[in-house]
Amino acid sequence: MDYTTLAKALAIGLGAIGPGIGIGMIGAKAMEAIGRNPEAANKVLVPMLIVSAFAEAIAIYALVIAFSI
Repeated sequence: MDYTTLAKALAIGLGAIGPGIGIGMIGAKAMEAIGRNPEAANKVLVPMLIVSAFAEAIAIYALVIAFSI
């Protein structure tokens, strides 16, 4: 096995752990907030989607790094 293949696998694998955990926590806390106060669903949804997009961007950066190796 080539070391570049290992480097690519580690780059995307480790680079996706943080965003995966982060998006899971964002979703869990948003559902908890909506469950506690259903009227605030519209106020919670937009910031949740924006922060999820920022977390997903980190995974995309890791993918770009893996492709550039």
